[in-house]
Amino acid sequence: MAADSTQPHPPRQPRDPAPGPADQHYFDACAEGVLLVKRCMACTAYHHYPRALCPFCLSDDVRWTNAAGSGEIHTFSVTRPAGGAAYCIAYVRLDEGVTMMTNIVDCDFNAVFIGQRVRVVFRKTQGGMSVPMFTPA
Repeated sequence: MAADSTQPHPPRQPRDPAPGPADQHYFDACAEGVLLVKRCMACTAYHHYPRALCPFCLSDDVRWTNAAGSGEIHTFSVTRPAGGAAYCIAYVRLDEGVTMMTNIVDCDFNAVFIGQRVRVVFRKTQGGMSVPMFTPA
């Protein structure tokens, strides 16, 4: 008998990231429900992914800053693997101006669209770490 394709699968749990010493603070903040981005104190630009030097002016005076946790979908792709849970990967442009790759969760993937406003939520990985994902605002 064929599997019922209308039966929902449990949500997909992502694999654990492999944080290094330079981004442990980022994942510690995620565990507390806080999204951080780096901001350059020399040119005031925000950037993501976190790195030690500003990608715009190469200053090493960069600091962790709380992000608002809101933005809009820049682009996305829905994957529906046979026998597995569907998932939506997206690039979300945060209100701070940076774009981050993430997952869109807790919604009907058929209703996701470019330009849609989203807000951050934190989900557990397979190993129990918290990572930022986004849901429609």
